[in-house]
Amino acid sequence: MSRIAKAPVSITSGIEVKIDGQDVEVKGSKGTLAWSVNPAVKVSQEDGALHIAPLKETKQSWALAGTTRALLNNMIIGCSDGFSKKLTLIGVGYRAAMKGKELGLSLGFSHPVNYAVPDGIKIETPSQTEIIVSGADKQQVGQVAAEIRSYRPPEPYKGKGIRYADEHVLRKEAKKK
Repeated sequence: MSRIAKAPVSITSGIEVKIDGQDVEVKGSKGTLAWSVNPAVKVSQEDGALHIAPLKETKQSWALAGTTRALLNNMIIGCSDGFSKKLTLIGVGYRAAMKGKELGLSLGFSHPVNYAVPDGIKIETPSQTEIIVSGADKQQVGQVAAEIRSYRPPEPYKGKGIRYADEHVLRKEAKKK
């Protein structure tokens, strides 16, 4: 049995949750998120909280209930506060700048790299070496940050590349003669 699934998801003020069969829609100040819940799980709304329960008492149903609870909690947090990831560029001449709806990256290649920002995501560049990816959908924020990082992941010898702000890169020793 999932201990996570048993805990109710509290609905914060300013958040509106609509349950229509297996479809759950969450509206808040940061945006609207919709998701279709697995048929093996039942979601109900009672006195300012969402309660998740499996329809059958199987191990898989409890696991799905725990996953559903975590995803619904992330939807409520995302619509009220939002999620963000911070990336830093380390390397000589590496810089980032927003150009309209595109992120322009100069990463030491012979060409500039342009990343088209998807809907629902906001990218800020407070300085030339910092990128802040923010949005309501936790999965989408993480995916966009990973795609930007994949253009030039940090290398282990000098540590150059795009890394998460809280990431620690293990450094290797250079080759000896």
